Amino acid sequence: MEAGDFKKWRKTLGLSQKDAANLLGLKRRMIQYYEKGERDGEKVKIPRSVRLACYAIAQGVEDYNGPNRKLHLIEKAEKAIEPAA
Repeated sequence: MEAGDFKKWRKTLGLSQKDAANLLGLKRRMIQYYEKGERDGEKVKIPRSVRLACYAIAQGVEDYNGPNRKLHLIEKAEKAIEPAA
């Protein structure tokens, strides 16, 4: 995943940098480094764990606690469908 791909992932999901940082368990500044592709003039590589987390989030996975536990999915789509009270 390159810097442009990372930014496209975030924007496709409609996430702010702050939201993406919260979902990934990172500081907002790291999101900025990943999107820019560098930090203090040095190239920044997006770690495999972050790339895999991006994929999981894009698939709707919010949290994973192991193979024998319930998978927590993001309920964003359900909330969009719910009628207003």
